[in-house]
Amino acid sequence: PSAPRHTNRLINEKSPYLLQHAHNPVDWYPWGQEAFDKAKRENKVIFLSVGYSTCHWCHVMEEESFKSKEIGEIMNKHFVCIKVDREERPDVDKVYMTFVQATSGGGGWPMSVWLTPDLKPFAGGTYFPPEDGFHRIGFRTVLLRIAEQWQENKDALLESSHRILEALRQTSEIHVQGQESPPPSKEVMDTCFQQLSRSYDEDYGGFSQSPKFPTPVNLNFLFTYWALHRTTPEGARALQMALHTLKMMAHGGIHDHIGQGFHRYSTDQHWHVPHFEKMLYDQGQLAAVYSRAFQISGDKFFADVARDILLYVSRDLSDQVGGFYSAEDADSYPTTTSGEKREGAFCVWTAEELSALLPDPVEGATQGTTLGDVFMHHYGVKETGNVDPMQDPHQELKGKNVLIAQCSPELTAARFGLEPGRLDALLQECRHRLSTARAQRPRPHLDTKMLAAWNGLMISGFAQAGAALAEQGYVHRAAQAAAFLRTHLFDPTSGRLLRSCYRGKDNSVEQSAMPIQGFLEDYVFVIQALFDLYEASLEQGWLEWALHLQHMQDKLFWDPKGFAYFSNEAGDPSLLLRLKGDQDGAEPTANSVTVTNLLRAACYSGHMDWVEKAGQILAAFSERLQKIPIALPEMARATAIFHHTLKQVVICGDPQGEDTKEMLHCVHSVFSPNKVLMLADGDSAGFLYRQLPFLVSLERKDGKATAYLCSNFTCSLPVTSVQELRGMLSP
Repeated sequence: PSAPRHTNRLINEKSPYLLQHAHNPVDWYPWGQEAFDKAKRENKVIFLSVGYSTCHWCHVMEEESFKSKEIGEIMNKHFVCIKVDREERPDVDKVYMTFVQATSGGGGWPMSVWLTPDLKPFAGGTYFPPEDGFHRIGFRTVLLRIAEQWQENKDALLESSHRILEALRQTSEIHVQGQESPPPSKEVMDTCFQQLSRSYDEDYGGFSQSPKFPTPVNLNFLFTYWALHRTTPEGARALQMALHTLKMMAHGGIHDHIGQGFHRYSTDQHWHVPHFEKMLYDQGQLAAVYSRAFQISGDKFFADVARDILLYVSRDLSDQVGGFYSAEDADSYPTTTSGEKREGAFCVWTAEELSALLPDPVEGATQGTTLGDVFMHHYGVKETGNVDPMQDPHQELKGKNVLIAQCSPELTAARFGLEPGRLDALLQECRHRLSTARAQRPRPHLDTKMLAAWNGLMISGFAQAGAALAEQGYVHRAAQAAAFLRTHLFDPTSGRLLRSCYRGKDNSVEQSAMPIQGFLEDYVFVIQALFDLYEASLEQGWLEWALHLQHMQDKLFWDPKGFAYFSNEAGDPSLLLRLKGDQDGAEPTANSVTVTNLLRAACYSGHMDWVEKAGQILAAFSERLQKIPIALPEMARATAIFHHTLKQVVICGDPQGEDTKEMLHCVHSVFSPNKVLMLADGDSAGFLYRQLPFLVSLERKDGKATAYLCSNFTCSLPVTSVQELRGMLSP
């Protein structure tokens, strides 16, 4: 390739997203003092562009506008241009997304915002086409108009930006009202269930018409609601809604039937045509949710989907040193000679390709049946392609097929006169062949940035699957990733987490010249991961680190006046707002997860201040939890755990003893949302015994592994049989 014609300051960054823009003709700056000083010195408007490396529309806007020499000249002449990777700097993203959503009624990426030299926003939007069209104003026009307004009406823009910021400051504040206490659990849970039930799609599962996101937070809420209402019609409906959604997602095109894992979301009601990027945070949460579905139902189908996700992550998103990469892109080159990337090119098929790859006649099937006939029938393949043109505005998928399991194995088998067991083997052979063929295609871009928060979610996925599916290999992989975090994303001198690290040359792990400090979500998801890993492995070192991080989280982020945690530390003058997330979306918001973390931390440490903090968070969000709990299903779930009090399940026994292993297997096989597990192995000098002196009084009965169910450190009578233990665990 010829040498690039342009190189800007982003060439010195580590983020794959920023590096993608390092050769634009735009004079991009990273977020930082150099850019801020230039804007003030030259009295220029700042143009802030925020995106991420696997964002389809970010690529489109780069191709159309940021690679344009003419548009680049306008940007460089009139603005100081800053690029931000939202995954590196969620704090910057959140401040300006709050502005864009408040002023335009929508949001998304790429996010385009214009700021005064003192960083106050006054205009913004998302994707802009380069030129004016019938329905949208073009980016070039917006740039020229804003430049003109800054010259002619600067004072009005400054006044407007000041007013907007004050309004945002008031509307975004979340704090406890007076002497407010946590909201009543039953009311919050029932309202959230009713709101989810009303938005539920009876036919295809999920909680909207389109687009459809996996939203594991909704499914986790429904599992907990079922566990607390097992004998009621509402409980049965909650379980049916969750399991049906998980089955429809697994059958759909949002699930990669050839390469495993899940795409980010479906553009249609049927889970069929996705946006094809694959995000680590989805894989981590979905592995845990499918494992829980298996725990509850005993249906091997859900266990197989969990294994499928973990296979994908182990193979395609794993760093050699132990961390997990962030994402795979939606766009790729259709062939090695293509000059232009297309969305979904790596994943879609023509009927002709499939017929050529699967020509073999199928013995015992109806006359003339080939492997291709069976496979294409089962996965809804059509000669002319199976993508509705409405889901394909740029015609990138014309004539192509997104695989979707449209028939049950029984129906497909009956159609071709096959035994159902035989069909499974045939489809597996087909998928293996297609996987080999697909490996010859150019792969999508891989974002090799490693984030503490998302690695935490993935560790939880491996640890919970390892426990529920009795797969020690998964627990080992979770421990390997946790050790990676401790080595590369934790500063032992300060005791603090770092946000990100990067795959460097020769598969080394690199850090930025100025490492980004961890945000609230990094602490919360890593602490949750360490608790999950302790329960799966019973290695007390993970527990000790989790409690240390919880103390550090309190110190850095707690709001002692309004309660709950801020998303970022105090003291950064470039951040105009210090916010608290108030919505569980594709990922749960950190304050939602931390309620349960605090309750678990109190059970493992006896530090009851943490229970008080959990209640204060619920009090701070009380109004939202009572009016629209569907916006916070993870926090709604936590209200139930808070009010029902976590049960401490203590197993006294030799960790290597078969009787101890049987009891642990029993605990792991039962879905019980309001329990914590601990092993009292008799080592009175160990970390747990130092934290919880009451453990010393618990003994094995008749020399056998013995279980106790404790609440607020008061314990039940001991039990030594697995049957009694199972009965104890059921609510």
